[in-house]
Amino acid sequence: MFQGPNARTALIALWGVLLCCVVIGSLLPSGSAVMAAVCRVPVSDKMLHFCAYLALALLPVMGFRDRRKGILAGLSMCVLGILVEAGQHFSPGRTMEVGDVIANGAGVSCGTLLGLPVRAWLALL
Repeated sequence: MFQGPNARTALIALWGVLLCCVVIGSLLPSGSAVMAAVCRVPVSDKMLHFCAYLALALLPVMGFRDRRKGILAGLSMCVLGILVEAGQHFSPGRTMEVGDVIANGAGVSCGTLLGLPVRAWLALL
């Protein structure tokens, strides 16, 4: 079921789309329509950071054919989180927050750790 190349391709494609969404959403000015909609969501922004980066780490761990490359790609999302937060310095109305970097890192850690047993379980299907 999830062992074929089509499933792996779908996971990696989803990862690419999510990467684009997170980077673009993180660098939009604070006054944009997207940010206004996100601010209306009754969830902590730290929880949004955690969940987004959990998915960003989980998908490559599950989707890459080579387990080590998948883990490396998942863990590299920590670097992405730091760079995106630093890039907010150049976006109007946005600032880098250490709490966001911590939430991103926690999401990456959990996503990578969760991805390993899920990957093994999917291989059994």
